[in-house]
Amino acid sequence: MKRYIDKLKDFNELVMFEHSIFSLPFIFIAMIVAADGWFGFTLLILGVFAALSARNFAMGLNRFADRDIDAQNPRTASRPNVDGRLDSTSIFLFTAINGFVFIAVAYLINPLAFYLSFPILFILGSYSYFKRFSSLAHVILGLSLGLAPIAGVVAVSAEITPWSVLLSFGVMFWVAGFDLLYSLQDIDFDKEKGLHSIPSKYGEEATLLLSALFHALAILFWALFVWVAGLGFFAYNAIILSMFMLGYEHYLVRKDFTKIDRAFFTVNGYLGILFFILIVMDKVLG
Repeated sequence: MKRYIDKLKDFNELVMFEHSIFSLPFIFIAMIVAADGWFGFTLLILGVFAALSARNFAMGLNRFADRDIDAQNPRTASRPNVDGRLDSTSIFLFTAINGFVFIAVAYLINPLAFYLSFPILFILGSYSYFKRFSSLAHVILGLSLGLAPIAGVVAVSAEITPWSVLLSFGVMFWVAGFDLLYSLQDIDFDKEKGLHSIPSKYGEEATLLLSALFHALAILFWALFVWVAGLGFFAYNAIILSMFMLGYEHYLVRKDFTKIDRAFFTVNGYLGILFFILIVMDKVLG
């Protein structure tokens, strides 16, 4: 039994399950707005399974594709995909199973969700290879998580609404912005190995400026989402709070690069949760 528990822990470490906190709130924000309130336990369960299987697929493929790179990077050399805890076959099967689960769950939700599940998986998988030939990898990662609100709306109403696209653009620029900050940790390694990242190509200061621009765009698109969706007081406060939290994130990183992990995990994790809570309050109390 202990062996199986340890193996589960290894897979959990492989995909960093706790990072699901970045996409889940925005899926449910979209579902709440689309349903104009509670969307039901069935969609809640299916939504959780769809979100987690999609993310496990993306992370599993990323770890599978990056085995050679992770093994050479001191920051990632202790990951389960390179230190012998998980072999390549296990990671590949894990990835394939989660891709199948995502498609199956999408089929159970509605026909549009099923048809969109295939291009969504393609986009999620493409991120793993982009860094080998393009600095746009940061934007592709943002797009991958930015699809979450659209998926949430499709699950509830079987359509893609204008406000969901605006919300998705906000998530895309938010994620791309904080991924730029996170990638500053690997700037020297990426230069040495010829990997295409914005920090390694344009330097630290340009990366910080571009990240700030992306986060400004995230705030703009979130504000447009709130306006187009016809939300109220609490939703606008979510935008204001997000603006201050992202400003604090940039303050932390500029002050001390060793605070990148704190900025990445703590600030962004709380941002999604608080955004979600305020949207719920807007629907309940607005």
